[in-house]
Amino acid sequence: MLTNYFSLPVRVYYQDTDAGGVVYHSTYLNFMERARYEWLRELGFNANTLVATSKILFMIRSIEVEYFKPATLDDLLNITVAVQEVGRSRITLFQEVLCNHIKLVNATVHVVCVDAVKLRPVSIPASLREKIGTSA
Repeated sequence: MLTNYFSLPVRVYYQDTDAGGVVYHSTYLNFMERARYEWLRELGFNANTLVATSKILFMIRSIEVEYFKPATLDDLLNITVAVQEVGRSRITLFQEVLCNHIKLVNATVHVVCVDAVKLRPVSIPASLREKIGTSA
């Protein structure tokens, strides 16, 4: 079940495209990362504060991406984030890149909460878990 849905509008700029005006495949990963950061911010957290106060950060364990249609120069995209599953130290997110409600790209993203110094998995803070809306 998907929960905690978030959407971020992103305009495609020239720097995001190749000479033909088509978005580079890796640029979608940047768009999705930006949406994840803004999703955290919407929940009342930001990466710098999590490191400073909770001594944690989030790292990508894996991403499975499917490309369906290309985005092009000047398109207005919506990058979504939805929670699929939450474990002790991991969050599985489902992300989509949409243009005019048409799916261009989707991804399943496995994120791990790690100690900011040791870079070893640790429990997701209760305050964040509560905001995500789950109790795993």
